[in-house]
Amino acid sequence: MRLDPHHSPQGTVRDWLDIRATEQGDASSHIFPGGAALTWRELRDEAAGIAGHLAGLGLSRGDSVALMMPNGRNAVLGLFGALYGGFRATMINLVAGADAIGYALSHSGTRALLLDPGQRGLLDSALAAHPAAPMVIEAKDGFHWPAGCTPAPAHPHGAADDALLMYTSGTTGRPKGVVHSHASLLAGGWTTALAHELQPEDRAICVLPIYHINGLCVTILAPLLTGGSVVVCERFSASQFWTSCERHGASWFSVVPTIISHLLHGEGEPSPEGRTRLRFGRSASAALAPEVQSGFERRFGIPIVETMGLTETAAQILSNPLPPGQRKIGSPGRAVGNQVAILSPDLRPLPPGAEGEIAVRGANVMRGYLGDPDATAAALTADGWLRTGDLGRMDEEGYVFVTGRLKELIIKGGENIAPREIDEALYTHPDVIEAAAFARKCARYGERVEAAVTLRPGSALQPPELISICEQRLGKFKSPEVIHLMAELPKGPSGKIQRLKLAQMTQ
Repeated sequence: MRLDPHHSPQGTVRDWLDIRATEQGDASSHIFPGGAALTWRELRDEAAGIAGHLAGLGLSRGDSVALMMPNGRNAVLGLFGALYGGFRATMINLVAGADAIGYALSHSGTRALLLDPGQRGLLDSALAAHPAAPMVIEAKDGFHWPAGCTPAPAHPHGAADDALLMYTSGTTGRPKGVVHSHASLLAGGWTTALAHELQPEDRAICVLPIYHINGLCVTILAPLLTGGSVVVCERFSASQFWTSCERHGASWFSVVPTIISHLLHGEGEPSPEGRTRLRFGRSASAALAPEVQSGFERRFGIPIVETMGLTETAAQILSNPLPPGQRKIGSPGRAVGNQVAILSPDLRPLPPGAEGEIAVRGANVMRGYLGDPDATAAALTADGWLRTGDLGRMDEEGYVFVTGRLKELIIKGGENIAPREIDEALYTHPDVIEAAAFARKCARYGERVEAAVTLRPGSALQPPELISICEQRLGKFKSPEVIHLMAELPKGPSGKIQRLKLAQMTQ
């Protein structure tokens, strides 16, 4: 099998890992700062061993194998081991809280749990909230299998079989379990490889958790398909980021807007050699303010490619092209490897310039929500479009501009206000590192506009000045009545600001 720019990948993750081990067995696949690197052959052999042990425990094809692990060697091995064995890798968000984790373990019917010992207390709390009885395999210096566990042959499986189960953040209700097949999971890595023209000599640096779809599909699966490599960091560190990029020879990175803003306002600088090696940075998971993108590129000389993706689409659906292609600041780009349309409320495609709901169709779309046929039917139309819940418009050249989320719209006196407009006005002040507008219930208008911001350390900026900036750019009606100064805004596992939590947090 070869990567085809016109057709999504065939086969399974096992097939592609076998190809890498055969064709590039001695090449580095994953580098772990402070730890031993893996080659493609070592990764394949370790994954096959884990798969065999899981089969030896009596697990059947498609059973859920959960991972409660921070980024690192064991997380990469556990992920590929579950996928290689034909099991459903169930990625547990370590910052979701005990209740959400317990729900995921119970709802998924997890048979086996690969556990970092440091997460034992969290697991105990999760199981107290939602009883479940998975077989727990701890992994510190290797995987500690139960006594008497004899490896068995890995289960045969195909592209249409379950590969991944990942739970959404659940900010508006119970988390939903997104199920991907091997085909849709590989298609997610393929769209990234296509958009960014990834080559075997490219090396990603992964600072996002691989229990999030961005970290997993973009920086772990894309190199599997291209034969590149990835530096897997346990977490993002502003003070170590540029040093890690240079030390390990990274040629690209995928982050979120809050990280780009923190780097922009930080003291660190890439060396001339590091700048030369880095082809591009990639932004996803939330809208990137134009002022932040432009400021980053002016300061560091590294182009930022804004993209858009979802858990339900194995990450990327839209991407701007690499330079010298036309990047449109403020747009996450055009469809790559899938179709994207703007739909009316009655689900008809709209013409360029009209605002509606962004929808996507293609090989990277999920199979559905585990055990929730009603939610699946609400998200997937009869002709295969996935409704994203995001509002936007498309221009004549196919670039999409996101104007807000249906669930996050502020409806003031019957007028829809997109929070992103206010965010972008706030980001025009150089002291603003994080910003998010949100709705507050009120008797006069139904909802009023408020916002929360995080400022550069030492800043003397006060809310009235920020309100004035908004009024100058947007008019008084759309501007926040109150702006809250916070040390840090709440974020999900990918670093995306959780706007819907702000009203309660600022009461």
